[in-house]
Amino acid sequence: MSKVLDVIALRSFVAVADCGGFHRAATALHLSQPTISHHVRRLEEVCGQPLMQREGRYSRVTPAGEVLLAEARRILAIHDETLRKLGADSAGDLLVGSTEHAADQLLPELAAALQGSLGVDRVRFRLDRGAALRDALGKGQVDVALLLGRAEDGRSVDAGPLAVHWYSAPGWSPPAGGELPLVAFDEPCALRRRALETLALHEMPAAVVCDAAYLAGVLAAARAGLGVALLATVGRTPEGLVRRTDLPEVPPIPLSVTSRRGLRPALAEGAATAVRRVLEAPSAVPA
Repeated sequence: MSKVLDVIALRSFVAVADCGGFHRAATALHLSQPTISHHVRRLEEVCGQPLMQREGRYSRVTPAGEVLLAEARRILAIHDETLRKLGADSAGDLLVGSTEHAADQLLPELAAALQGSLGVDRVRFRLDRGAALRDALGKGQVDVALLLGRAEDGRSVDAGPLAVHWYSAPGWSPPAGGELPLVAFDEPCALRRRALETLALHEMPAAVVCDAAYLAGVLAAARAGLGVALLATVGRTPEGLVRRTDLPEVPPIPLSVTSRRGLRPALAEGAATAVRRVLEAPSAVPA
């Protein structure tokens, strides 16, 4: 048989179908758009019919392309699983986006867990706000992202609960009467909303006296005694702060792992599994 379906070309074709276009597929696979187009043309030459059809800015799979797409997913799954069984699989670099919540405690352990379980050559991290990370995922600029909140779609996987507690400067005391001063991330922020909702539920008046865009600002304000902060922690109190037990207990916040379009499902699920292991480890339980 002289005709061959190239695995690299099949991976590009699946990425175009998943991402909805050649440009986004190129970004997701870290290739040039002409390269992606060349891969799809090669497949069309082998199959003898069009596989993609342009519709404005987007690309749609043709009926023949739908047939190939289903088979391509099977071929790639078998191909990747075979390499894993032979120990010849190398996932290359994995770029993980994360919010700053508990990042100093979670990410070092997560890097080791990801490298050990997924066989990636190197794990790199990008710390940013949740909205920025979601935008980066859409543009294919990060592979997976750790985000506060439950899984929202087929590219998201629940990773487990992230513990949150109140912290303040040593010796700080809530004012007698009046509103409880809070230090928080600026909007939009799930922790900020959780803090205000919890205090309102317990009929404790509160006001944000200092908000910051990033964790360093929140920690600095709390250490300076400006107010109390609700922070996500993984078994360790932030330096220079003490945990408060005189304020209402706050339920953990769900943490999910979302992957970019075109990423191998095994990597996304593996990342979520690694996060769960870190969160469930004995060291992650607050003393």
